[in-house]
Order: sequence, then structure tokens, then C-alpha cells
Amino acid sequence: MASDWTREMFHVKHGEKQMQKNETYSVEITGLTAEGEGVARVDGQVVFVPGVIPGERCKIKIDHVGRTCAYGSLVRVEKTSEHRVTPECESFGHCGGCVFWHMDYACELEQKRRRVQDALSRIGGIDFPDLQITGSESIYGYRNKVQFPVQVQNGKAVAGFYKAGSHTVIPITDCKIQPGVAKTIRAAVLSWMEKENVPAYDERTHTGLVRHIYLRYGAKSGQTLVCTVANCEALPKKKALVREILAADANVTGIVVNYNTKKSNVILGERFETLYGEGYLEDMLLGLTFRLSPAAFYQVNHDQAERLYERAIEFAGFTGEETALDLYCGSGTITLCLARHVKTVYGVEIVDAAIHDAKENARKNGIVNAKFFCADAGQAAIQFARDGVKPDVIVVDPPRKGVSEDVIEAMAQMSPERIVYVSCDPATLARDIARLREKGYEAKKAHCFDLFPRCAHVETVVLLSKGEVDSKKIRVEFSLEDMDMSEFQDGATYPQIKEYVLEHTGLKVSNLYISQIKRKCGIGVGKNYNLPKSEDSRQPQCPPEKEKAIREAFKYFGMI
Repeated sequence: MASDWTREMFHVKHGEKQMQKNETYSVEITGLTAEGEGVARVDGQVVFVPGVIPGERCKIKIDHVGRTCAYGSLVRVEKTSEHRVTPECESFGHCGGCVFWHMDYACELEQKRRRVQDALSRIGGIDFPDLQITGSESIYGYRNKVQFPVQVQNGKAVAGFYKAGSHTVIPITDCKIQPGVAKTIRAAVLSWMEKENVPAYDERTHTGLVRHIYLRYGAKSGQTLVCTVANCEALPKKKALVREILAADANVTGIVVNYNTKKSNVILGERFETLYGEGYLEDMLLGLTFRLSPAAFYQVNHDQAERLYERAIEFAGFTGEETALDLYCGSGTITLCLARHVKTVYGVEIVDAAIHDAKENARKNGIVNAKFFCADAGQAAIQFARDGVKPDVIVVDPPRKGVSEDVIEAMAQMSPERIVYVSCDPATLARDIARLREKGYEAKKAHCFDLFPRCAHVETVVLLSKGEVDSKKIRVEFSLEDMDMSEFQDGATYPQIKEYVLEHTGLKVSNLYISQIKRKCGIGVGKNYNLPKSEDSRQPQCPPEKEKAIREAFKYFGMI
């Protein structure tokens, strides 16, 4: 299977020769990680290598050796897969965005399908031997949202995408998966910066102004919304910026500035200023018109999103008399698509601007049986359960960290007949399926959709229905002793962090190590959580490679 390497804990046996940095080895690629890196072994130790294909034999160079795994780079392919192709993107291998340009699309789809199938089996305890994946009709120009980080290099502002594992910007002029307008807008903003002496942001010193060039594009409407993210309270030379953008593309619908002065990796701040046109764009999905503000969630691949939502509606099995609840509803795309098939639907989203868009979208489309609430999904689900709301179907489309345990519990209390789970992360999907099984829900159907050709992500829709808990199946226990009770503020539980680290690096980390790194990052933990019992007590300190892995998990779950 594609992720077979996660089935065991990796170690280096005592007495064996350990790998050294810069040494070369001939290895067989046995699988892929969740990030699309190849997996190989040298004397029992796992090595992760980008740009390879399972089944290939490759000469690799060791770039870094940790205690339990190593990282290498491809020197040459000695036995070539029939699926290997010449990458069409000149930045492939440097840019940290796409990871599959070196293989044909059929192979990419199979690797993604296997990744989902393996996660469902290994973590979720359920097998879908006939699991299918629907590929994208086009692998080019499909993204309707672009975020270019801006940086000074050699005294000049550049924009592109981060190099893998770093914050070094790789200047990219022609990204294959972005719409053509992205190239035009990127060049226009950089031209304005040069002409008007507007400096790029420097995250090391927290100086400079332009942090990101951010745009949204309506695949059906053709509308473009341009957003410049600035590290200031008032952007200078705004009229000149509008002139430069409109001179480059007169069809731009709106131009806005987002102000973000925080020392953070979060792209957008809370305040927006409209400089031209509207502060939003409109697009059409499944026959409905949607208003999209810069911060609102919207699937990046329009055509695949339609196929995904159609399958979710099919799985839900509506008759027209149901009450439905859509958690994590964003700007109401799924909610309003459901509204045409149910008696009443409720949508919940924590982003206020998205809820504003959702209500406007309902009004614009003449939909009166959809009600929207701005709230945290967990808090809203608990309140619905307390109020005795009994939806027949619950739809969840959570971020990659999945559904929190309080939402799982609240959904179980509301006791819907069916739950339709739309997921962008197979590992957290499988974990949540295991949790929902404990509440009496069995996964009945599943289907994968590739919304991100050439990138590592994959979407899955799963139908869960009420059924008896089968004692013969795997029972997954989540101990309260493993939980940091500040989880709802800090973004993830200790088991979630452990699972992520193991899934993505093969490392096992303890609660002690996680709490140590939480404190280093300024994340709150319980007052006495994992502290030494006396001042004289000595505790093992988290090794550097495990600290790095834990910090990556924190970033993934939005904790830092």
C-alpha cells in the first residue's frame, strides 16, 4: 500500500553501521508518504526521498540523518517506472507546491486512492476494497485561489511560492495549476512596488509592507478579486496600485487591501479596505450564484467541487422532508446545494464574513429554508443537541485537523440517521470514522475526488449510517489522561498530535515532549500538566528531530 511504512515503528539496530550524511545508496522505493515523498529503507532505517515513484530503484544521497529516520535526495533513477514522465514545470523540485509532475496522472490518481484506502483500513478499521477515485478533467489552471508570498531577494521584490520545508520564496512566473490571470496580477503588483518604492515584508525583522499577493478567480463568472496583504495600518500609493492592476487587466472586478500586522504565518488579517469595485466576487456552482469574500472558504477546483457535492447529496439519500445540519459551512456552498433537497437546513461557520456571504447567497438565490449561524462548530453542535434539534442528516466538511471530539459527541447526541463526511485529510477522516463507530455509526460508502492535481492532497466523501456496534471490529480507545483540557483553545489534542507526527514522520512522541514544545511555543497547557513533581526531578528533553516534527504538527493544526 502507498503508506505501508507507517505500520511499524522505525529504529536503528545496535551494532549496525548507521548512515552518514552525504553518503549514497541504491534503494528500492516501497511507498509514498502523505506529502508525496518516496519511502525507502537502508539497513532497516527509513529514508524519505522526493521525486520518486513506488517500484523504482534509485541512487540517493543522504541529506540528513535523525535518530529514527533520514532524508535523502534523488541522484539518478536506476530502474525507471513506466509511469515516470518529464516534468512540465521548470520549478518542480524547487517549489514546495506540486509533488507529482514526475509521474503520469493515472499513477498519481492510483497513489492517492491507495493513500485513502490504507488510512481507512489502518486507522479507521474499515475496508473499502472497491474504493474509486474521480480524477480532474484538467490538471492545468484549475485553482481559483492564489496566494503569492512576497520577499526581497538580491535587493528586489519577488513573488512565488515557498521552497519545500522553508520560507524561502521561489520566484515563479508561470505556474501550471494557476489561472492565467494570476501571472498578470502578480507582475502588476510587483511593478507597482518597484515604481512606488513600496517595500516587501521581511518576516525576520517584521518590517516592510507587502506580505502576500492574494487573488480569487471565478471559474464560471470570470470575475477576479485582487487582494494585497499589507503589514501596516494604511497602505500608501493605493491609487497607483489600482491604476497598475487595471492597466494590466481591465476585467478585474474588485481590488482590496487586507491589513495584517501580526507576527504570524496566518495570511489574512481581520480588516479589509475596498479600493475598487466590490470587496467580493461572484461565481456559479451547481446552478446557484455565490458571493465570495476574500476570507470565505470555497473549493479551489470548481468542476471537481461540483462532482464532489453531487456525490455527497447522492450519499445523503434525501426525500425532501429532512432537516439537515451543515457544520463548517463556509460561505454556504454545500448548505444551499442541500437546501433544494430538504425541508430545512442549518449552516454553521466560525468566520463572520463567510456567514454574511452565506446569508446574502441565500437571499440572492431565493432560498428561504436555509438558516445560518456564526459559531464554533463544536459549540454550535453542543447547543443544537441541548436545544433538542434532531437533524435527519448531518454534513461535515472540516479543515484538515478533522472533527473535534466535542463535535463527535454532540452529533451522536443529536442522533441523525446519516452523517455525510467530506474530508481533505485521509488520516483525520479515518480517525473520526473510528470515533463515530463507537457512537453507533458505520461507514457504508466512500468515494475519492482529486481536487488538487499534481499536489499531494485528496478529497473523500463518506456516508455513515446508524448501525449496531460490532464487537468483533477494532475498538479505538481515547483516554482522557492523554488529553490536554485546553484542546479547544489550542487546536488539537495530544492523541491528534501524536497521530500526525507518526503518520508524517514515523516518529513516536510522548505527552511530555508535546507539553515541553507547547511551552516553548507559548501555547497554554494545564497548570501542572507534565511538570516535574519536584524541583530536583530530572526529565528527558525532547530531541531536536522530534521537536521539529511536533512543531510541524502545531503548524498543521493552526496552533502556531
